[in-house]
Amino acid sequence: MTRSGGASASGGPPPPHRFGEGEAFTVGLEEELLVVDAETLQLAHVADAILAGTELPRSRIDHEAFLAELEVRSEPADSVAGAVAQLGEGRAEAMRSGADRGATLMAVGLHPDAELFDVELVQSERYQRVESQMQGLIKRTPECALHVHVGLPDPEAAVAAMNGLRERLPLLHGLGANSPFWFGADSGMASSRAAVIRAYPGRGIPPVLRSWDEYLAALDAIRAGGGPTDHTMVWWDARPQPRLGTIELREVDVQTDLESAAALAALARAVVRRAVDSPVSEPAPEQALHWSSFRAARDGLDAEIHHEGSPRPLREVAEHVVASLEDGADPELEGIRRIVREGNGADRQRAAHQRGGMPGLLRYLADGTLKGSDPLRVG
Repeated sequence: MTRSGGASASGGPPPPHRFGEGEAFTVGLEEELLVVDAETLQLAHVADAILAGTELPRSRIDHEAFLAELEVRSEPADSVAGAVAQLGEGRAEAMRSGADRGATLMAVGLHPDAELFDVELVQSERYQRVESQMQGLIKRTPECALHVHVGLPDPEAAVAAMNGLRERLPLLHGLGANSPFWFGADSGMASSRAAVIRAYPGRGIPPVLRSWDEYLAALDAIRAGGGPTDHTMVWWDARPQPRLGTIELREVDVQTDLESAAALAALARAVVRRAVDSPVSEPAPEQALHWSSFRAARDGLDAEIHHEGSPRPLREVAEHVVASLEDGADPELEGIRRIVREGNGADRQRAAHQRGGMPGLLRYLADGTLKGSDPLRVG
């Protein structure tokens, strides 16, 4: 029996959940976007001023931890296309308000040449707690992710969904890598953001869960070790989000172009749907996924990652997974093949830098964020 109500093992109440309150397999998206000066394209700590001038509700656009960052959100949608369209509306509204304040947006995992410690934090109770817990780790540089939420009918489906997403995290990390540059230099990583966030406690591949009870027990263990008592501050790369009734894919770099965001969201939802219908029976070993996730962050599309018991080229794994999921899936799933064929964000950033140096790269990122599309592609 799952313990979806009552007290946790340590005596505290379990997090309330809203699984089953909405339609199953709806998709909701969140993207974190850097705020930059419209002329210099350097970080601009003016999120407060931009939010004050926006007309969308705070459920659609709001703060993240940093004053040089905004989070644009969609409401739950029946289709990936519908959710992505809402992201486009949010970008446009933030840019409209930002234009009056000399600012624009940049959708990238890390600012390519921001200075170390060029950070101002939002003054709220939540982020004051985060600063107290993380100290200087959160003061290095803002980082931006794409979050994908998929609605689920019950806690048992959430467990199955998380186990399914867990298997595909290295693939998603490599496809979505979009931060090769940091602090003015090429990091050698496809996602330097992955190296930044791994310094935080509790990040990375989540545990295998066999029941909702095991999820609640994991929360108890985190608290017992001095970790957060708030389950929303448990930062696995994929996690249940009980208060929203979703499973959440958390740690993929934000995408400059919305077409790539749609492809990654479609893949995540298709993986979740398949995992609920056919739960994972033999989970991959934690260490295999841990190292595969690192290789995906380092090598992007050129990585070898764990698949069916051995390392395989990420491009081959992507084709195999997409082919196995295509029946009835979102049409945006074809975008995964486009990423494999033409390059991910890291590939395109390096091409832009080769063409125009750091100024050309920054302009490319700002223009791509403004348009929501990416004309520069690597064949």
